Formats: sequence, C-alpha cells, structure tokens
Amino acid sequence: MKKFGFFAVIALVLMSFTNPITGYKVGAKAVDFKLKSVDGKMYSMADYKNAKGFIVVFTCNHCPFAVKYEDRIIALAKKYKPLGYELIAINPNDPAAEPSDSFDLMKVRAKEKGFTFPYLFDEGQKVYPQYGATKTPHVFLLDKNLTVKYIGAIDDNVDDATAVKEHYLENAITALDKGQEPSPATTKAIGCSIKVKK
Repeated sequence: MKKFGFFAVIALVLMSFTNPITGYKVGAKAVDFKLKSVDGKMYSMADYKNAKGFIVVFTCNHCPFAVKYEDRIIALAKKYKPLGYELIAINPNDPAAEPSDSFDLMKVRAKEKGFTFPYLFDEGQKVYPQYGATKTPHVFLLDKNLTVKYIGAIDDNVDDATAVKEHYLENAITALDKGQEPSPATTKAIGCSIKVKK
C-alpha cells in the first residue's frame, strides 16, 4: 500500500509539470502560425505588415453553428479589412473524425460562399490547442503585436442575425481601434466541439 502511495505521489508531481496547454488568456502574447489555405498558399500573421489587428476565427464546414455564422464572418471580414483588421479563419477539425471538414471540402465551401479571407487548415491540430479554442466558431481578437484582446463569441444570437443585441466582437474591435480595452474581454463561445481523431 505504501509503495502504491509513493508512485501515486510521483505521478501527481509529474502531471503538475506536464499539464496540457490550456490556451491563451486575455493579455497573453499569441504565437504566430504558418498554415495552408484553400488557395494552396501558406499564411501567417507576419504576412500582414500593416495590420492593426487580427480576427482569428476557428470554424469549419459542417457544424450548424459555424454555418449559421458564415455570412456574418464574411461581412466582418469585408467591413474590417479596410480598417486594418485582418480576418483569418482556421478549420481545427481532424477530417479522420469529421470527413466533411477535409481540406478538399474546405476548398469547395470557400468557393461556394465566396470567402474573401484565408481559410486555413490546422493540419496535425497544433494551433487550436495553443489558442485554447474549444468550439466552432470560437473567436480570438489580437492587436498588431499579437496580444490577445478578446476571446469568445461573435455575438449573442446564433439563430438570428437580425435579433442580435450584443455585438461582442464588433464592440471589442471598436474598443481596440480607440486604444481601449474591450469590455467584456471574454464571452462564452457557443458551437460544436472541435473534432479530434480517436
């Protein structure tokens, strides 16, 4: 029994040093990525030298929540790109777990919807755990120095864009553009869980 107790303590100590990444909190400095987009090119935030900030959206093809937000994501990209805020969409799902989120079908979806922003594939699922994304969609607003300023939902109404009362992401971008801290800086992302190969 004593031997078991000793090994249990050792296991707990080792676990304390090997906790999985829990993701970024507001105020953290994000690490840049380099991922392949549906146009066949590799993209990173470093490519946008004059950007005032980045809207990083973890989304996908199949999730009904992500689909409901697609038109709003497209509108956000068109509205804020001229103001210096680059929207980058990332599909975090493993196609082995969700075949409808394959890279080939991402290309089809982007063409169907007329995406005007990079739609990147998180091959090997290395980026989304760094961010701490758990849902599709899940949004991270970064300033030009890649400091995280807002994390969470796009707005407060998944089902009806015309009935939105709180435009969380847009309010956060407006605050950032004025040199202010977004409030709220975090909201709960509503969507499908990210699909991982078992």
